[in-house]
Amino acid sequence: MKKKYQIVIVGAGTGGIMTAAQLLRKDKNLDIVILDPSEIHVYQPAWTLVGGGAFSFEKTKRSTASVIPKGAIWIQDKVVSLEPENNSLTTAKNGVITYDYLVLAPGLVYNLDGIEGLRDNLGKNGVCSNYTDPNYTWELIKNFKEGNAVFTQPTTPIKCGGAPQKIAYLAADYFRKNKLKNAEVVFATPGSVIFGVKEFAATLMQVIFRYGIHFKPHYAPVKIDGEKKLVYFKSIAPEENQCVVNEGNVLKEEFHGESEIVMPYDILHLAPPQMAPDFIRNSNLVNAQKWLDVDIVSLQHVKYKNIFGLGDVAALPTAKTGAAIRKQAPVVVDNILTLIKENKLGHAMYEGYSSCPLVTGYGKLVLAEFKYDNVRDSDPFLSKFVDTSKEKWSMWILKKYGLPYLYWSKMLKGKM
Repeated sequence: MKKKYQIVIVGAGTGGIMTAAQLLRKDKNLDIVILDPSEIHVYQPAWTLVGGGAFSFEKTKRSTASVIPKGAIWIQDKVVSLEPENNSLTTAKNGVITYDYLVLAPGLVYNLDGIEGLRDNLGKNGVCSNYTDPNYTWELIKNFKEGNAVFTQPTTPIKCGGAPQKIAYLAADYFRKNKLKNAEVVFATPGSVIFGVKEFAATLMQVIFRYGIHFKPHYAPVKIDGEKKLVYFKSIAPEENQCVVNEGNVLKEEFHGESEIVMPYDILHLAPPQMAPDFIRNSNLVNAQKWLDVDIVSLQHVKYKNIFGLGDVAALPTAKTGAAIRKQAPVVVDNILTLIKENKLGHAMYEGYSSCPLVTGYGKLVLAEFKYDNVRDSDPFLSKFVDTSKEKWSMWILKKYGLPYLYWSKMLKGKM
């Protein structure tokens, strides 16, 4: 195995595969290696539907080997450190590899120690997460009879920021369809609003009222007691910690002092705290929050001009989604190819586009598209036919059938 490559891509997830595929479609003679230890590539956007019993978990998985673009080399190895001053990195099994250009798309990792009790209780004691095991989520939802179904998220950035509330809506819809009269659904978030873009937030608040969901803004989960089935929250804004949309008979909160709230649960679904992988965090490529420090428009590293980053690991003020990567990859590709040919950046710019297909029930979906500064950025063609800020059956069909097809057959092939 050789030790020097023209372009090294770290990560065989959405960002890495799309970038490699698009580069090779434009120039099949490029010398590209992809570094990733994983044997399985997953289509994680469908895991919300798996957690709601509406999609097969097995259909979200394919072998990594099957998605590596023709012309790229895949080395099944993990990166342990980065040495950008030497244009090199160190891998666990293959030692030092050097590059002319480096693309960092390793995604993020879950910090199961970021909430006390999470590591010990995840996957049992009623504690589930679509981020790790959506099948267990579905098992809990379909067997639920009464009590509190609590859905929450951490204070860290997370991928697919809408996922924690999507499964709350599916659960509420499932409980209603099955006529469960003593089901209390809670959505607790450290944020101050249900969604950052006001046009979509207005629709989502209607959804919350329809289901009678207890909406708890400013609630940050800090501890789980799985044996007693209690979840502890810290109030981000103590003066507002009793701001509730709906109050029911089963939900009993205890306020301990100004900032601690204890809530009993029968189902607890949460997104784990998330962070960049250690080899990124321990490098000199990160910002103060330990995310990859790239220019938010060019996606070029702010210090090392032959390094680019995209996807969940990048410090970009927008949602971490596959839809965002679809707009980021062409920018990275254009910039690298122009650097190779003309020793300057290309003209492509990333404006912060991201999309969150917000499932609001079975057969209902709001397609939230936006860019930097929470500006709505809905597709102009699609908007001619449908108002994507409203719940639509057609968008549910797109989510369940259209997007998986486009992902496997177009995006990962570098065709869109």
